[in-house]
Amino acid sequence: MQAATLHCPDCGAPADPSATQCPYCHARLATVACPHCFGLVFLGMKHCPHCGDAIDREEVADDAVALACPRCAGELKPVQLGSSRVRECAGCAGLWVDNQTFLSICVDRERLADVGPERPAAGTSSAAGGIDTRVKYLRCPVCRSMMDRINFARVSGVVVDVCADHGTWFDRNELHRIVDFIAAGGLDRSLAHMRDEAFDLRLSEVMSQVTAYPHGPWNHERDAWSALFSHFTPHAGR
Repeated sequence: MQAATLHCPDCGAPADPSATQCPYCHARLATVACPHCFGLVFLGMKHCPHCGDAIDREEVADDAVALACPRCAGELKPVQLGSSRVRECAGCAGLWVDNQTFLSICVDRERLADVGPERPAAGTSSAAGGIDTRVKYLRCPVCRSMMDRINFARVSGVVVDVCADHGTWFDRNELHRIVDFIAAGGLDRSLAHMRDEAFDLRLSEVMSQVTAYPHGPWNHERDAWSALFSHFTPHAGR
């Protein structure tokens, strides 16, 4: 996402997503997430400049224990973004998403990717504006345990903070990048990558046997390679 894609909802002037005030009309600007693509938009916009959907979002009451942002310690306010209920930090624009909700988001976007038009591959979005992107392990806002840093789907290039028991923390714009990754067929590429890794592992194991027993089941190098590739066909176990 480029900074020029956002405009002040009051006067229409271009503004950086990290801005808190319009440089032209001086209106207060608050950055929030689109309920469909989770791209950054300014509070007050009627439609998302990234996906074109209506901004259907609503702050909701929550009887649960208050949670603090793992990045800036601000309050994580519960908000209904379309069909997804998440917790949003007004200070850094990060999102806390519980495991069930995140799974639903992934399944929904994968279903849309199967029937929708082809979209460009993810990875062109700008870095999180105003956020310290140096490696820093964060604590889960629910259990306070240190979260794991994981490259989503192994090949997305989006490293998120995950608590296996409670949820995932997304710095500003990270969930938007993941949704774009899924919409561009990223999960299929990830599955192929993992299959390739498994194939490479089996290949390595067989090659180690060939090396350890050069005069064993192999009469000569040609027979060894023939047996190797006939056993590990492209579809075998992949």
